[in-house]
Amino acid sequence: MSGHSKWSTIKRRKGAEDAKRGKIFTRLAREIAISARKGGGDPEMNTALSLAITRAKSANMPKENIERAIRRGTGEDKDSAAFEEITYEGYAPFGVALMIECATDNRNRTVADLRHVLTHHGGSMGEVGSVAWQFAQSAYFTIPAKGNDEEKIFELAVLGGADDVISDDDEIEIIGNASSFKPVYELLEGAGIEFHEAGLRMIPKQAIDLKVDQTVKVLKVIEEIEDLDDVQDVYSNLNITDEALAAFSAD
Repeated sequence: MSGHSKWSTIKRRKGAEDAKRGKIFTRLAREIAISARKGGGDPEMNTALSLAITRAKSANMPKENIERAIRRGTGEDKDSAAFEEITYEGYAPFGVALMIECATDNRNRTVADLRHVLTHHGGSMGEVGSVAWQFAQSAYFTIPAKGNDEEKIFELAVLGGADDVISDDDEIEIIGNASSFKPVYELLEGAGIEFHEAGLRMIPKQAIDLKVDQTVKVLKVIEEIEDLDDVQDVYSNLNITDEALAAFSAD
């Protein structure tokens, strides 16, 4: 299982703690609002919105919060702030490249918060294009291994145009080019298969290897960035080994 999948698993476990503080609801509400603004408020006609609502429900987000976020996105809620999606580029310690997806109503605040975290830990913000070339936008799915037929999922993924299917005892991971997202999603959904994660994400073209203690330090910086209010997701080209994850979890 790839490093970004293992890191996502840790984040899902941490999500239960975040949900208690309401932090995850804020992030999900922004995702719903932006999806509704881009593709309309009907989840039957808007795949991105449908996925965002599914993620919100799995986090036990109240129905009224979901509906309010949709109204905010479609403009029915006139008093709500308008959020925009921005992706920033930067470097964590040891030269690890970062792509940081944000949803913000104040760019100056967002940049200042990101710069503070990165420079405090020996990293830096990057110019537009300085990091993006190291990543490819890809269709990405993770599916629980338990209760699912791995061979069937493999066949559906290949039929939909996916490039790679990786599995272990916990999850089945599917990766493909961005154009394969919709056909793979529709085939899996049509087969009644539920996802841990489904969407487009930035996959590094080549991962960087660090020592365990260095990897742990970078993971802590990434975690701190992910905790910022305006940050939706962080992608890196760091190779996250099982040993490093164990050390991070035990720290």
